[in-house]
Amino acid sequence: MRHGKKVNHLGRTDSHRKAMLANMATSLIKHKRITTTLAKAKALRKYVEPLITKSKNDTTHSRRTVFAYLKDKEAVSILFREVSEKVASRPGGYTRIIKLENRLGDNAEVAFIELVDYNEVYGKTAKTEKKATRRRGGSKKKAAEAPTEVEAKATEAKAESAADDLTIVEGIGPKIAELLVTAGINSYAELAKTEAEKVKEILAAAGSNFNTADPSTWAEQAQLAADGKFDELEKLKAELDGGKKVDE
Repeated sequence: MRHGKKVNHLGRTDSHRKAMLANMATSLIKHKRITTTLAKAKALRKYVEPLITKSKNDTTHSRRTVFAYLKDKEAVSILFREVSEKVASRPGGYTRIIKLENRLGDNAEVAFIELVDYNEVYGKTAKTEKKATRRRGGSKKKAAEAPTEVEAKATEAKAESAADDLTIVEGIGPKIAELLVTAGINSYAELAKTEAEKVKEILAAAGSNFNTADPSTWAEQAQLAADGKFDELEKLKAELDGGKKVDE
């Protein structure tokens, strides 16, 4: 009986098993991914991960210890120069085993083993998800959170409604209005306080397309709009041509 014997001999002698695992570990370090049987992949994981942990401490003693297992100078150099930098922030679990279809012929279980930090597909898409825990009173907590979301949406709606429609001013189109809002001028009162020279600077910074705009009367129009005198504003706009006063 083999009670308590956790080591899988893989049908080989001890020397043959060690040589095989050393060769597989060397291939994994060089190529970052290899395909083998599931049993060998599991044995390789226990063999190579302690060596990767050892590579985080780059000393002569660590290199000699790892070389005693791998017996390959190139693999040791790659491990200590490249791989150790990649896994520096990872506290373990440097490899991943993914099962494949059984092998034709002997129907053996096949898998590939790879270094986790070298898989670009998983690295870009994978995100750490918060573990969900079920507790009593969860529905009450959701009910308490619901009003806060409603309040947040209401606040956003108020913020959007707080901005005045500056296109009501003669000479201001949608693009110029967007520039003014970006510059912090999003209401009639703020536009009325802003000098024409400052508005010209804002338009000049946006490009030559806005050089023809004349903001000389925008403050006056904005003041009428801020005071709610829209009838007088319409009369003033009738006397203007693109924001400029027309000389009779």
